[in-house]
Amino acid sequence: MATIQEVQEEIVNEFIVFNDWMDRYNHLIEISDDLPLIDGKLKNNEYIIRGCQSKVWLNAEFNNGKIKFTADSDAIITKGIIALLIRVLSDRTPNEIIDAELEFIDRIGLRQNLSPTRANGLLSMIKQVKLYAIAYDAREKKK
Repeated sequence: MATIQEVQEEIVNEFIVFNDWMDRYNHLIEISDDLPLIDGKLKNNEYIIRGCQSKVWLNAEFNNGKIKFTADSDAIITKGIIALLIRVLSDRTPNEIIDAELEFIDRIGLRQNLSPTRANGLLSMIKQVKLYAIAYDAREKKK
């Protein structure tokens, strides 16, 4: 399996071929099709990410020392954003997720090209993913 850094490089290479942000948004929409979808019964307030303008649901499951994420959103761009985060961080150990520096976000110009409310939502998504990792790490250390 590719490292977090290698997956980020793949994403950067995918996005640099597009010169304008409309093309990058379209690519983000295409990426949303690859999102591992959360079980429909989990699309409730317990799994919703606070701080997002759109509705984003995120679930994490811990198996064999790794966290696997599933998600969904009611907004197509947001769905593409969470799909990118999951692509980079799913199937990783809690410590890999906690320590990950998500440089691809700035390298592809994503943060700079989001509205302030979407940028806040992006930060909320990252925070929630890392909180799951911190919780699973703490749980494992108690064992």
